[in-house]
Amino acid sequence: MRRLVECVPNFSEGRDFAVVEEIVRAIQMVKGVVVLDREMPFVPLEGVEMTECIEIARRTGEEIWRRCRIPVYYYEAAARDPERVNLEKIRKGQFEGLREEVKTNPARRPDVGGPELHPTAGATVVGARKFLIAYNIYLATGDVEIAKRIARKIRASSGGMPFVKAMGVEVKGRAQVSLNLTDFEQTPVHLVFDAVGREAAAEGTSIESSEIIGLIPRKAWEMAGAWFLKAENFHSGLVIENRVAEAPAAGSAGQGRPGAAGLTEFLNLVAAPTAVPGGGSAAAAAAALAASLGLMVAGLAAKKKDMAAQAEKLEKLTADLRKSREFLEQAVWRDAESYEAVRAAYRLPKEQREGPVETALQGAAAVPLEVAEAVGAMKAALRELQAMAPAAMKSDLLTAEALAEAALKGARANVEINLEGIGEGEFRRRAKEILSALVL
Repeated sequence: MRRLVECVPNFSEGRDFAVVEEIVRAIQMVKGVVVLDREMPFVPLEGVEMTECIEIARRTGEEIWRRCRIPVYYYEAAARDPERVNLEKIRKGQFEGLREEVKTNPARRPDVGGPELHPTAGATVVGARKFLIAYNIYLATGDVEIAKRIARKIRASSGGMPFVKAMGVEVKGRAQVSLNLTDFEQTPVHLVFDAVGREAAAEGTSIESSEIIGLIPRKAWEMAGAWFLKAENFHSGLVIENRVAEAPAAGSAGQGRPGAAGLTEFLNLVAAPTAVPGGGSAAAAAAALAASLGLMVAGLAAKKKDMAAQAEKLEKLTADLRKSREFLEQAVWRDAESYEAVRAAYRLPKEQREGPVETALQGAAAVPLEVAEAVGAMKAALRELQAMAPAAMKSDLLTAEALAEAALKGARANVEINLEGIGEGEFRRRAKEILSALVL
């Protein structure tokens, strides 16, 4: 049976993109871990009991103290003291207040380490809990006081709905009720949505829209699917089980890759001030998009009655394009991995580099060369599709062709730059021969 635990680390950094990327990259390098989203509790997802997450949390706390000398408090299900179940009670006084209080009040001292806080890092909290759903509801008003009154009425701490945390805030001129649902099985999303709607009506306004922050479990979706569909940002990739299924298996050759649904994750990785993923990966991604558009057009065309005579040809084109897309999707990450091999070869002592560098450069050239060949074949399929597709789909195919052209140009450039470091020989000769046969 598959065993999955969600870990949600929180870091006090939201402005320095380079720092965030280094954090993500460090997490991605841990064997058995896949980054699903960016948003340190441990949450049982599948095949794992809460007691096991409590044990993980406590081992993690001990390790944080051992490695970093940062004191640790345990909260939620991992709390050793009932007074520390609620995170707000641990945070009371903020860093400055807690720093002074631990010196004289034993009840405020950390569970692990200390007793005094770290002079700059302070302390951290580690817990185990049920899945938390972060959910925002926007009101059809800019009056934030209305949002605050509604939040006070529905949150558990004010005698409202159990397992609901809420506050009213202003976001770009809109009044928002910001919600954390700490046990969606006891208090489902749709009940909270309806409660906010009733309170809004009593205030003379209404719900304008809603949004999900982070991921949700499939069970929550099954319990309140219609209400999630009202969220302006909802899509199937926000269901955590879907994200896990789309992500590469932890510990596989794809270790460190974002899930297939993680377009933002991929764009962030490309934008980061690091060498990979770079132009080669971007070229393969562009080609994969071209193949995807071709698949879309072929699928839509196959549904049309007047295309029945072309059914067999469309079926073959669909199979070819699907095969191309699968190859190109893998090439995105193979390209990044091949360049990492080049960097590793250059880190060897100078007297040991020559052979390994040559081999690594050949590997780094081979991936974009394969991409270029795949794009050449795919362009032929797109042209064939263009000749039979309905006129309404021409713009999609023109976009696919433009993406394929850009991919071919980018892949070719990446082959050529790697060939510059490769000596004369069979590999270089063959690569140039293939490039010459490809028409830009």
